[in-house]
Amino acid sequence: MLRAAILFFVMALIAAFLGFTGIAANAAWIGKIMVFVFIALAIASFIVGRRSPA
Repeated sequence: MLRAAILFFVMALIAAFLGFTGIAANAAWIGKIMVFVFIALAIASFIVGRRSPA
């Protein structure tokens, strides 16, 4: 239980550091782009996967 509390504390410190330095905005922008890319790839794989094998 103490290990989980320490882990969450360290994660909060890292998130605060990234948020205060402005790095988080860049990471969020990259994350948004990657979400759209992965959605497009998922849709493409569903379309290709629906075809019957020749």
